[in-house]
Amino acid sequence: MQSLDFEFIHENKCKRAVLLFHGMTGSPFEMKKMGRALYEADFDVFCYCLPGHGTSPMNIKTVRWEDWYTDSTMHYRDLTQRYEEVYLGGLCLGAVMALAIASEYREVRGIVALSTTLFLDGWTIPWYNFFMPIGVHTILRYYYSFPEREPYGLKNEALRKKVAALQKRNTEALDNYPMSCIYELLKFSKYAQKNMFKVKAPVLLMHAKEDDLTSTKGSEFVYKNVGSSIRKYIELDNSYHLVVMDNERDFVFEKSIEFLNSLSSYGPPVVKPAPIESEDLLC
Repeated sequence: MQSLDFEFIHENKCKRAVLLFHGMTGSPFEMKKMGRALYEADFDVFCYCLPGHGTSPMNIKTVRWEDWYTDSTMHYRDLTQRYEEVYLGGLCLGAVMALAIASEYREVRGIVALSTTLFLDGWTIPWYNFFMPIGVHTILRYYYSFPEREPYGLKNEALRKKVAALQKRNTEALDNYPMSCIYELLKFSKYAQKNMFKVKAPVLLMHAKEDDLTSTKGSEFVYKNVGSSIRKYIELDNSYHLVVMDNERDFVFEKSIEFLNSLSSYGPPVVKPAPIESEDLLC
């Protein structure tokens, strides 16, 4: 099977890199436009398929969150041996991953966390979602899945149709959420929440007000509990969950690059963000 991973590396030796993480049941494909934008802004960019993803639903059902974390930290440690500055960015589960790694590795230079999925409380989550805490703790989690349905995380209707057609033609992204995968995400979320205060790296959070999978509650939790002295939170008005593909993707890329450049010793000269003055201020 063809690898879904991607690496955008400059021929001249670059001193800074961004490691991106895709979302739950997704693949690096969804991060590729962001990766290209970062590359064009003079970052080397890497994104790898999380264990169990990009294959069949049966494979992801046997994977634990520790497998995702171990694999991701391996890639992070590898980059720290090759680059002077390593930044982390992620969408959904990938945002949780970036924050979790930063809670253990204090040398993380900066984080871009998009649609941070600490809670599954979006407006398309089925009404029977309240049964999930019961089901995930039983053997049922290995047999049941929740189908992904419209709007597929996209407010842009034209793009939504293309993604729906793409899902029918290939297996790069799963078209359902196995309960076992949700179970692991929720456990990972608890781990990340417990250690959020250990995150000292500067953090940029972006979250759509109308996120269909997870409400802004997750990003607000991070903003209020993260240990960073530099943190910024931006709410998006014209997107759903997949902010790296939806209507405001160019704005997301622009703000991400602007934030990372402000932290870098090798980017264009910009004014560094000031430390926050109020923990209750969402800016």
